[in-house]
Amino acid sequence: MGSDRAHSENMQQSSRFVATWLVGGVVIGLSVLGLKFALPKKKKRPIRVYMDGCFDMMHYGHCNALRQARALGDQLVVGVVSDAEIIANKGPPVTPLHERMIMVGAVKWVDEVISDAPYAITEDFMRKLFDEYNIDYIIHGDDPCLLPDGTDAYALAKKVGRYKQIKRTEGVSSTDIVGRMLLCVRERSSVDSPSHASLQRQFSHGHSQKSEDGGAGSGTRVSHFLPTSRRIVQFSNSKGAGPGARIVYIDGAFDLFHAGHVEILRLARGLGDFLLVGIHTDQTVSANRGGHRPIMNLHERSLSVLACRYADEVIIGAPWEVSKDMITTFNISLVVHGTVAEDNDFQKEKGNPYDVPISMGIFKILDSPLDISTSTIIRRIVSNHEAYQKRNEKKAAKSR
Repeated sequence: MGSDRAHSENMQQSSRFVATWLVGGVVIGLSVLGLKFALPKKKKRPIRVYMDGCFDMMHYGHCNALRQARALGDQLVVGVVSDAEIIANKGPPVTPLHERMIMVGAVKWVDEVISDAPYAITEDFMRKLFDEYNIDYIIHGDDPCLLPDGTDAYALAKKVGRYKQIKRTEGVSSTDIVGRMLLCVRERSSVDSPSHASLQRQFSHGHSQKSEDGGAGSGTRVSHFLPTSRRIVQFSNSKGAGPGARIVYIDGAFDLFHAGHVEILRLARGLGDFLLVGIHTDQTVSANRGGHRPIMNLHERSLSVLACRYADEVIIGAPWEVSKDMITTFNISLVVHGTVAEDNDFQKEKGNPYDVPISMGIFKILDSPLDISTSTIIRRIVSNHEAYQKRNEKKAAKSR
């Protein structure tokens, strides 16, 4: 009997111990679980990618490369190569560093810009990218990038497994654009001088430039860009103007999209909640600026503007005159125009395209921050070539 009672007591004590242990375990488990949910979740570090380039005479092909690079990570850091490095590796740039910085910084897929980046990814600079800028991958297009000695500029990044490649945008290049400019210069010249022929060889690497009519000296150069709805969607913003938004409208050719364009769009965007940009048709531009313009066609110019972070929406093929119907349809609150433009005689002519917004009291002239136009870019090309020719002449004279 005594042994049975002792066994029963032991069983009760064991049961109480197990029950206590189970209850305690549940309480501790719930506490840990509650603590887990109470503590803030550790955020996953964003993937940061790096892409560099000269970005000289920046066009929609550059912008598409930056868009693709940004899609490979969460944050895109862009290195803009210094003037000195470009001169040493390729020749003098058409646009100086500060203008190229403006252009790259305005692309809506760019999160951070590094000035004076080296042309080649050295070991020291690569380590700086990884350690100081927290870069995960270095990005470049599928076109080869060789140094003067013939080596791959991205060999080190590939060696450490931190390199990713994107597809080059077909149908446009800086060389191609220069070729179109040369036709513009030729058309305005009475004689196709040897200087212009040499300039073509310098920038086009000896490739002949074809024009729309098949002639050598007239017509805009044929663009190889094939616009698709998909590409336009890729560049477009997903959000429209909200209810009650103050919509600002600015129009123009926006040919050879440059830093002057970017800065006037920045000012215009600051005057409202939504910036609507009108892009004139090729025919309208030709009628007002001559048959040699525009250098870039309507869809190319539209993509360049759409890539700019200050432009919320574009009208592809905007009319020359801003009508009352247009103002009502797009609910435009203010129409603006910059002081630096190649068609600023509109105020002196009959049929001012801004007569309606002026009569409504919603027109404003903005002081352009930069004195740059499409003609400025063309003059720089010619000036660069003249300096290039003089250097070659001096070298030839010394070798005699």
